[in-house]
Amino acid sequence: MKKIMIVDDDPDVRISVKHALEYYCSDYNVICVESGSMCYEMLRNNVIPDIILLDIMMPGMSGWMLSDRLRENPSWKNIPIVFLTARTDKFSEEIGRKLCKDYIKKPFDIKDLKKRIDKVLKNAR
Repeated sequence: MKKIMIVDDDPDVRISVKHALEYYCSDYNVICVESGSMCYEMLRNNVIPDIILLDIMMPGMSGWMLSDRLRENPSWKNIPIVFLTARTDKFSEEIGRKLCKDYIKKPFDIKDLKKRIDKVLKNAR
């Protein structure tokens, strides 16, 4: 079973993505957290996902900051990160694609999201 962590401050996004992914793929275990600091804390407590779906614009620790902190830690630097964001400007997308495995803009199609997650997980092996 693949463990997917959704990090997004919007509860509607967390809940809808969790339910949709679990509906379309029964071998996904989806964990939701509402902030970058909560994600960091979960990782410190050894809750290690196979992939992180990360919002960029969050209060406190942004997705940019969290992705930097993850890359600095040898235990977490290989966890694939997919930005799942409302940031649609070209600059953010270019930087995001360099930093992470994929960059998906909101709103998105859940079936496309699942395909892209599967692709990242397959390439991470």
